[in-house]
Amino acid sequence: MATQGATLRSKQELIEKMSKPEVITGSEILLRSLVLEGVECVFGYPGGAVLYIYDAMHGFNDFHHILTRHEQGAIHAADGYARASGKVGVCIATSGPGATNLVTGIATAYMDSVPLVVITGNVVQSAMGTDAFQEADIVGITMPITKHSYLVRNAEDLPRVIHEAFHIANTGRKGPVLIDIPKDVSAAKTLFKPATEEVTMRGYNPTVSPKKQQVDKMLKAIEEAERPLILAGGGVVYSGAHEELLEFATKSGIPVVTTLLGLGGFPSGNDLWVGMPGMHGAYASNKAIQDSDLLINIGARFDDRVTMKLDGFAPKAKIVHIDIDPAEIGKNVPTDIPIVGDVKTVLQTANQEVRPASKAGAWREQITAWKTQFPLSYVDSDVELKPQWVIEMLHETTNGEAIVTTDVGQHQMWAAQYYKFNQPRSFVTSGGLGTMGFGFPSAIGAQMANPDRVVVSINGDGGMQMCAQELAICSINNIPVKVAIINNQVLGMVRQWQEIIYDNRYSHIDLAGSPDFVKLAEAYGVKGFRASNKEEAREAWEAALRHPGPAVVEFVVRKGENVYPMVTQGNTIDEMILGDAE
Repeated sequence: MATQGATLRSKQELIEKMSKPEVITGSEILLRSLVLEGVECVFGYPGGAVLYIYDAMHGFNDFHHILTRHEQGAIHAADGYARASGKVGVCIATSGPGATNLVTGIATAYMDSVPLVVITGNVVQSAMGTDAFQEADIVGITMPITKHSYLVRNAEDLPRVIHEAFHIANTGRKGPVLIDIPKDVSAAKTLFKPATEEVTMRGYNPTVSPKKQQVDKMLKAIEEAERPLILAGGGVVYSGAHEELLEFATKSGIPVVTTLLGLGGFPSGNDLWVGMPGMHGAYASNKAIQDSDLLINIGARFDDRVTMKLDGFAPKAKIVHIDIDPAEIGKNVPTDIPIVGDVKTVLQTANQEVRPASKAGAWREQITAWKTQFPLSYVDSDVELKPQWVIEMLHETTNGEAIVTTDVGQHQMWAAQYYKFNQPRSFVTSGGLGTMGFGFPSAIGAQMANPDRVVVSINGDGGMQMCAQELAICSINNIPVKVAIINNQVLGMVRQWQEIIYDNRYSHIDLAGSPDFVKLAEAYGVKGFRASNKEEAREAWEAALRHPGPAVVEFVVRKGENVYPMVTQGNTIDEMILGDAE
């Protein structure tokens, strides 16, 4: 695997080289500005409107460029890079179809608050608005799904725009920022003046520090509560507040449930961890929310897959909501104690004075009893390979220390349930948008960000076919992602819904004509394995882990397996189907 940023002498020499004022093209300004922002890896796909940019990349070795096989692969890889590293992910695409192929990835990042800088080319300014070849108003198209957008009119504006874009993407509630660069701007020459000053923008000043009186209200509510519970979301991970959350929970003695995007933000091995809540949440997690008298939401959106039937959600609880985005507070669930601020800063403030929830002893015992009585479970088999067993085996063989990315569907929920995460930024998945095709490219980005860690990409046989062409870049660049395909020959989650909700009326879900994934992997020069029982599964997976490069393991699992627990739409989260017998 290529080492990022390995071709230059030192960071200081690089900064001095990139900061040299001279007359250069807009394309060269763009590349220099990216390096000055600390960019080490860019994912992209060239085309006519960005050819000046790619021409400037010829012989440019100051960041690593990965040529993906589809623009959607590029933006999902940049997304995975950002989620797994905490840095801003960067991708580049050309105008028209190149730019529009990024739209799904932009929406994915926007829904999950992932910092990206998305660079697109456009036709020359004189042709804009004329329906020129490969012209699309990408700024207009993506306005609802970007945090901010720029259409750059002058090359001399590029240093400022890029500097601002990185600031906006990675501060406040993080998200994607689009920079659209017409071809004449990337070609124009001007004096390069690097933007290094602190960014100040009128109208953009996220609240980081909370109001002390609101934190005090929360602390008083904790002292009075008999059944307090923490709901920790992706904001804990994105703000780097995992240590502060552990301290807060330990000092207060309050149990913790973590959302899908919050997994890893609180160690699963801790006695206070209850599980994941929601549609496929653990029994104890859902019961705890419904019976709590104080629910402290830390960096979660009260997403509908967590709350399910809103008017029956946490009916006995006083609600505290901590979020850096004030628009989220009270949006879905009425809030009694709103706290606007960065999660890490809020918890640092609270940890100075938080005291034990002294009335909650019986509550903790009750939650432990629920966990013991109703654990996550499945009926194992010595004949068929069960997907839950596969996930447990992946956890065991990686010691729970891998970065796991998933696609979307049943395998995603099984990964969330049965792979236990103890570190933040170890679980990369599309939560809000639920984007099929996300899993494998995001693993490539995660691996580029963490070259020394094991990265496991868990995919279904459906989603894998939306991005399988990216196997080429793993092979060419020796990116050692380990791909686990949970192959049940069907669109599993759709089949489950059709079984349970649509009275077994199965419609257009059969994937039996899928390719031989082992041969497909080998066609790209990637090692491939297949397993259909436990012995084969363990042998194949351990061989994949030993292999120094990328590897694909196809696990042929039971077709009719369902994800449980399950809460169907229209029900409250404590109205769970616990298994097939119900």
